[in-house]
Amino acid sequence: MTDDIFAHLRGLTVAALQRLLPDLPADAFARVVVEPPREAAHGDMATNAALVVGKAARLPPPKLAAQLAEALAALPEVQEASPAGPGFVNIRLAEPFLRAVVPAVLRAGEAFGDGAPKPGRVNLEYVSANPTGPMHVGHCRGAVVGDALAALLAKAGHDVTREYYVNDAGAQVQALAWAAFWRYLEALPAPGLWPQGADEAARKAAVEARFGTALQYGGHYLIPVGEALAREHGPALLDPTPENLALIRRFAVDAMMAEIRNDLAALGVRHDVFVSEAGLIAAGKLEEAERALDGQGLIYRGVLEPPKGKAPEDWEPREQTLFRATEFGDEVDRPLRKSDGSGTYFANDIANHLHKLERGFDSLLHVWGADHGGYVRRMQAAVAALSHRRVPLEVVLAQIVHVVKDGQPVRMSKRAGTYVTLADLIEEVGRDAVRFTMLTRKSDAQMEFDLDLVVQQSRDNPVFYVQYAHARARSVLRAAGEPAGLAEADLSPLRDPAELALIRRIAAWPRVVEGAAAAREPHRVAFFLSDLAGDFHLLWNKGREDAALRFIQEADPAGTRARLALVAALATVIRSGLGVMGVTPVEELK
Repeated sequence: MTDDIFAHLRGLTVAALQRLLPDLPADAFARVVVEPPREAAHGDMATNAALVVGKAARLPPPKLAAQLAEALAALPEVQEASPAGPGFVNIRLAEPFLRAVVPAVLRAGEAFGDGAPKPGRVNLEYVSANPTGPMHVGHCRGAVVGDALAALLAKAGHDVTREYYVNDAGAQVQALAWAAFWRYLEALPAPGLWPQGADEAARKAAVEARFGTALQYGGHYLIPVGEALAREHGPALLDPTPENLALIRRFAVDAMMAEIRNDLAALGVRHDVFVSEAGLIAAGKLEEAERALDGQGLIYRGVLEPPKGKAPEDWEPREQTLFRATEFGDEVDRPLRKSDGSGTYFANDIANHLHKLERGFDSLLHVWGADHGGYVRRMQAAVAALSHRRVPLEVVLAQIVHVVKDGQPVRMSKRAGTYVTLADLIEEVGRDAVRFTMLTRKSDAQMEFDLDLVVQQSRDNPVFYVQYAHARARSVLRAAGEPAGLAEADLSPLRDPAELALIRRIAAWPRVVEGAAAAREPHRVAFFLSDLAGDFHLLWNKGREDAALRFIQEADPAGTRARLALVAALATVIRSGLGVMGVTPVEELK
């Protein structure tokens, strides 16, 4: 038997169909699925086989379902199989086959549920926060979703490269340079731009007036950057020449990226590759991308129609260098060059994706903030063009997170001034609570992060509920002296419906991994773990009421070993799931 009993039963179902219908080609069975039934009372599994094969077999699906049910019922893995409805077959598994899941888990350990190696290489880009300030709670959700998705894909058998794209070119980092320059002036002994004793607002206004620039970034996080510039360069940068500003920009970006890396490390998020936007531009990737598109006849000079909702008097039509994005499903063609000749944001992103394709990736995957939803189709068009429609680009959108405490929104940060930083959040509730909570909702659904709830020790807190199940399981195994050889235990004493229900849930883990990875939905892991914990807590509570179901019974050594094997398998699968989520399982709760 494979780890995935659903895949195993599907194989048996297809084999039974092939015996019944030997003249049908193999591809006639491609759409056969075996999955949990809609209602648990119908059995352990259900298959649509007769429905999807009946037409090709020229048999009424109910008739074929009856024949298939008879064939499946004869298998040792199946206790009962019965036709249902217009052509379904409901399957109830034989208990010995179901119980065999427990030793399979114990032998595989946390590798239980690992998928077979998949062909191709996946590039997963996530976080990619602009290096203009500390990471905030909005970045946090995308970071956790991306990191968990990478782990989930790897567990499902994919070769995944985790990438961070550093947006270190353009107007935003230039604005960062000016803000760092302001803080640099403040750190000098006598800048002479404001009267002695001037407050922060007056100092900022003086810099803006003197140099004719609006300072967009003013958080206190740039004060150490200014101080470091002053220590390293003294007054040498007082004149903000283009060369000096370029130096300040690089210095500030490096400082912000160091802080971002520290924040990501505190969250347990890792990347394999950091790619610099400015580095790609300097390496000529933008021009290389344009040449690649132009070689396909996809670049032209033209004038775009006014944007929707734009009054004609506000629109200045001008000839631009355009990419024929509409040939690849986009709504309009897209400009590649600004009026000053530099690349548009979109053009720079095209260069980034060309760089990925040149490194041989077969699939590109991004996690973006939901505010970038309108950007998806144009980027997919560019990747389709660059790869000659060979490489798909998928985008997972992460919605905004609202942090609340005592039922009220939390917005302020001492360092950032206007938002909750990732460091604030981790300090408040801990890394594991942050990561687990961020995965308790589908990423494209808005969520509230309740600071009070995530530290509660109650069933309403899914972080606690799952960790409590693992801690309980570990307490049982410690009380039994950490017995060895449980994979060889006789499991026939496991007959209670609650015990068998727990095994069924454990058995679903490989299917959850495969399905969640295919759907790009790591939140399914959190849902599964909550259900798994619920089944275990139910069994625990039944044992308090019925002594025959207690895990450790001196008068029943065989039953004790069987139940300890089940508890050990439960703990193993919880650790496997938490590992995908990047959450550390606890041994005990205090």
